[in-house]
Amino acid sequence: MRLVEIYDTTLRDGTQGEGISFSAEDKVKIALRMDKMGFHYIEGGYPGSNPKDMEFFRQIRRHTLQRARITAFGSTRRPQMEAHADDNLNSLINSGVSTVTIVGKSWDFHVTHALNTTLEENLAMIRDSVAYLRSKGIEVIYDAEHFFDGFTANSEYTLSTLRAARDGGAKMLVLCDTNGGSLPGRIREVTALIIRELGVPVGIHCHNDCELAVANSLMAVEAGAVQVQGTVNGYGERCGNANLCSLIPNLTFKYDIETLPRENMAKITALSRYVSEVANLHPVASQPYVGNSAFTHKGGMHVSAITKNTSTYEHIEPEKVGNARRVLISELSGLSNMLYKYKEMNLDLVVQKEETREILEHIKELEHQGYQFEGAEGSFELMLRKLKQNYREPFKLENLRIIVEFKENSSVQTEAIIKLSVGDRLVHTAAEGNGPVNALDNALRKALEEFYPCINTMQLIDYKVRVLDERDGTGAVVRVLIESGNGKRNWGTVGVSENIIEASWQALVDSMAYGLLKSDETAAGEKDQDI
Repeated sequence: MRLVEIYDTTLRDGTQGEGISFSAEDKVKIALRMDKMGFHYIEGGYPGSNPKDMEFFRQIRRHTLQRARITAFGSTRRPQMEAHADDNLNSLINSGVSTVTIVGKSWDFHVTHALNTTLEENLAMIRDSVAYLRSKGIEVIYDAEHFFDGFTANSEYTLSTLRAARDGGAKMLVLCDTNGGSLPGRIREVTALIIRELGVPVGIHCHNDCELAVANSLMAVEAGAVQVQGTVNGYGERCGNANLCSLIPNLTFKYDIETLPRENMAKITALSRYVSEVANLHPVASQPYVGNSAFTHKGGMHVSAITKNTSTYEHIEPEKVGNARRVLISELSGLSNMLYKYKEMNLDLVVQKEETREILEHIKELEHQGYQFEGAEGSFELMLRKLKQNYREPFKLENLRIIVEFKENSSVQTEAIIKLSVGDRLVHTAAEGNGPVNALDNALRKALEEFYPCINTMQLIDYKVRVLDERDGTGAVVRVLIESGNGKRNWGTVGVSENIIEASWQALVDSMAYGLLKSDETAAGEKDQDI
């Protein structure tokens, strides 16, 4: 089976994306995770540019990697300077890595206008830099910057830059679509020509400015490239780099090419979300293969089909990449959506077609009023249980009062006073907060913690308010979506009202009730296992 090496540059090129910054410790954690996945190369950073990247190389040396080779990134020597005297090249050597990637100019326009040197001097810079690193026993990968633009402008000169790197001793010549403006057919044509002309291993490094980085990388592989460079989640400068979370599954499952070990492919969704978490960025739900919506079905016709055969609307089994199938409930739902959700939630229901249809119509009416159950499956399951089972509410509101005290030149004081029935007990308590919703949350927790200690493990993760018709101004209906979690799972709940406090209360109550419901189910399951 043909092998294509996976070269990750999330920790260097990926950090050039807007809003992305990793500490040296973050980089080490991500690198170790990638090593366990089976990545071939992990580019740790640019040691000549900042102390943080050099710190990464110091820290990573303390770990024994299973498969990956850590690489340092740098550029060719400066014009009119001996390679051995160049600080950048020596910082690469001092990083302690056994593989270095250096970037050089392929486009004559860049040589004369950016480097301000001659075309011949640029060739010498490339050749000398590679040869110097090789003399130190270091494996060299050469990144030909702006290669495709340079080839279009002056193919003979661009080829001569690759020959200079080859003659210096580079192991791999990587063709870079740095501006991200090339088209797939052109990438394939030029890559095939380079392989024929030079007879050396070729890699590909694409940017996503035309949203073609993955397609362009695949075309280069079809032409004979043996290494692909990219980043997890496509992070990178401007529009990003080739997304390895799409590129790797495409190579593995669509081309049947060896990339990562097959047994590790089911971990790629977890890797994607882990890197998002460390980067403090929300995962993109619509991302192919690994996104939360990648195998999510909403239309009734689609759900009806996948209940018969998932291949009708899925090009691959989600489990192969560690993802999961989801079915949503909305105004677009059909009977199949409802039946699927009953089964998914393990609801012990005697499903009558007419009753289910009535529930479905009720849901559609609620969505017409402004409810949205796509991101609020906690509220959705509670509603089903209330309609179809002997559901016992864990608590009941008797009275609620919120006091907001505002004085000029003083901080705002907010207090929630709450009276709840829990079984046959009446609880009356109060709590302050930095706003009405926070005060509500604090008061509710204070009232319930005696009866349900597990409530202390639950926390509000996200709180969103959406005005449904802004034309009504301050009297508009609002929808509140709350995401909560307990360290083991997350769930969403929803509330809708003209009063933002009431909408928040609805979502907050459902959040607590659903969390308690799932805690009871988990405890019951663990008890059964003990028996």
